[in-house]
Amino acid sequence: MKKVFLKSALILMSAWSLQAQAADKVKVGILLPLTGTFAAVADTQKEGALLAIDDVNKRGGLNMPGGKVEVEGIVEDDEAKQDVGVRRYRYMRDEGIKGLGGQTFAPLAYAINALVGKDPLPYYPVCVMSKEAFQKGKLSDTTFATAYSPWTVGWMAGYSAVKTLGKKKIFFLARADSFGWDIRDGVYAAAKQYGAEIVGYDEVSLGTADFTTVLQKVRAAKPDVFISAQFAADAVALLKQVQQMGLNKETTIFNAFITNVVAKGLPPEALENVYAMHYYYYDLAGFADKEVAKSSKDFADKYKAKYGHPPDAYAAIAYIGYTEMMRGFEEAKSFDPIKVAAVMRAQDGKFNTLKGPARWREDHAAEYKYAAFLVKGKGAKDRKNEWDLFSVINGLGGEEVMPNLKSLGY
Repeated sequence: MKKVFLKSALILMSAWSLQAQAADKVKVGILLPLTGTFAAVADTQKEGALLAIDDVNKRGGLNMPGGKVEVEGIVEDDEAKQDVGVRRYRYMRDEGIKGLGGQTFAPLAYAINALVGKDPLPYYPVCVMSKEAFQKGKLSDTTFATAYSPWTVGWMAGYSAVKTLGKKKIFFLARADSFGWDIRDGVYAAAKQYGAEIVGYDEVSLGTADFTTVLQKVRAAKPDVFISAQFAADAVALLKQVQQMGLNKETTIFNAFITNVVAKGLPPEALENVYAMHYYYYDLAGFADKEVAKSSKDFADKYKAKYGHPPDAYAAIAYIGYTEMMRGFEEAKSFDPIKVAAVMRAQDGKFNTLKGPARWREDHAAEYKYAAFLVKGKGAKDRKNEWDLFSVINGLGGEEVMPNLKSLGY
């Protein structure tokens, strides 16, 4: 009888020990297309997410009611495929994750959002989701998108081309999906608002390799500026061909949304004098807002110490998303999705980031003081080192660059 009692006591102690260990650690999911078209960008997102988790663990873990809780990032590859991504998301839920971030492929983010709507989980997509996704009732109560819609990208590009660069005649090249069409609509809205003319339009599918026919149309239209919606590998292919055809000598080239990954994939002569919107550029040394320049440098220094190279735009998007997830857990004093979401909405949604103040809007999109920075590509002669890719001209942000909430049904 005594042996049975001791055995039972040992089993109970073991169970209590496991519970204690479980309470000392929490898993969060990092789901990204680490293979395929978006792999290079996804790798930077993964780095940003893991750095945000490192920040928490270096101070001992999350401050929760039961004590410090270590955060473990569970990384999976969604391959930018809906079926694969949904399957791996479900696997992560079975593994007990308390929050999820990720996605580079916007349609997958929207699909996961639908699942989160049925079975709530703190979800922070770190991609540029379609404008439609932000319509009233579309995003779940616990989904908060660190980046804005492509419409905002397009509006900022159009505004910058017309108001900052003084261009009046625009040829626009879309990508034949919601990403490209939303950017188009944003460019067109800014052009109409500030008196520019669209003198040419075309669109191509994701993964297009040969842009010769399109670029011949651009040349024939004689625009002041050629704005393109191409991203990642598509942008590299396009901008190389622009330079090879000499079109960059005939008109101003503006790639709507760029990253260092794209810039590094280009020969310096193809990047030289290309304008673009950059969600975050690591070197803001000459930026007028010194406080933001300092916080940006602090982040860049910490990132370089860990990874050996400066952070890219999508690393910053992911870092901000996961930092907000961690803030939600701590301020809610809980991993409960509804309580975490309430933290995001508190105090008018205001929060601070490595690139200055921001707030969560009613549509669960992040509105930044500096949504993006207008940059200009540097040629070989102007570079101080291999990562000296752009000069920063100015920053844009605030409510003006976002679609108004009434247009989204609020």
